Amino acid sequence: MKKHNFSAGPCILPQEVLKKASDAILNFNNENLSLIEVSHRSKGIVAVMEKARSLVLELLQLENKGYAVLFLQGGASLEFLMTPYNLLRTNGKAAYLDTGAWSTKAIKEAKLFGEIDVVASSKDKNYSYIPKDYVIADDMDYFHCTSNNTIFGTQMKTFPKRKGLLVCDMSSDIFSRQLDFSQFDLIYAGAQKNMGPAGTTLVVVKEEILGKTGRGIPSMLDYQVHVSKDSMFNTPPVFALYVSMLTLQWLKDLGGIATIEKMNNAKAELLYNEIDKNPLFEGVAAREDRSVMNVTFTLTDESLKESFDSAWQAAGINGLGGHRSVGGYRASIYNAMPLESVQVLVDVMQNFNN
Repeated sequence: MKKHNFSAGPCILPQEVLKKASDAILNFNNENLSLIEVSHRSKGIVAVMEKARSLVLELLQLENKGYAVLFLQGGASLEFLMTPYNLLRTNGKAAYLDTGAWSTKAIKEAKLFGEIDVVASSKDKNYSYIPKDYVIADDMDYFHCTSNNTIFGTQMKTFPKRKGLLVCDMSSDIFSRQLDFSQFDLIYAGAQKNMGPAGTTLVVVKEEILGKTGRGIPSMLDYQVHVSKDSMFNTPPVFALYVSMLTLQWLKDLGGIATIEKMNNAKAELLYNEIDKNPLFEGVAAREDRSVMNVTFTLTDESLKESFDSAWQAAGINGLGGHRSVGGYRASIYNAMPLESVQVLVDVMQNFNN
């Protein structure tokens, strides 16, 4: 039976990417050597890194705009630390928007380095909405936000215009929709939510903003060190990097972000329409803030849980259970999720109502 993988992360990946990656594990570049046993300094691996970095800039339309692309390790969780280490001046201040579990963790790490102003929070309603009309003081070194909240199913639709630096954790919706990416000074994203397997983290940073904190930074945590070494300061996570490169190439061949955005919107519309019209289900997130990547919903009658769970599992659906912080269900419909799989879930929901 075909499996329909709605897991929130590690994410679903294109079948053609998985096939190419598995082939490379056995025979990389027809060298009769495995991808994961060749030197990371070999021409083949250096070329993979260069292509991956180039594809990022091309897809985000940031070519020749002063941005550097890095593929690092430690997940977005390490970026919670690296961001203030590299951008928050000694005795400086930064502003953070609290929209969920990951922004909360980012705030915790940033407080180790300076004064942090949490300009707004949606914690009062269990992060079911995105705060609006907050004020960011002009003296903040940077403003940090999370574009998409995987656990709670909310997504920022707009970003504040300000003179200072704009930093965004895009772990779960990177490359999924068109934005003016040049408005961001630093973007980071764990690969495993929409781009590749766990093991690498994408960082896109405007070079001119670095080196201004007035503090010494350990080499492994210094963006400037990684930029100067073309993201090869230490041994890179070769497999995660290679699969991410393949996924980026797949997206480009598909038509880029403009094409995938239309596909993602169609999937989200199909599923949200069923949630809204089916009396057995109820959406969790505020309608105006609903995520196109992570659809959260609950049963209106919890006594039906066992039978509904049996129904979707029998249909070959995997990873639909909601996070413990929210309960209910979460359908993660990342870039590689086909519309057909979303239709299978909708069919189960419709049949369950008959």
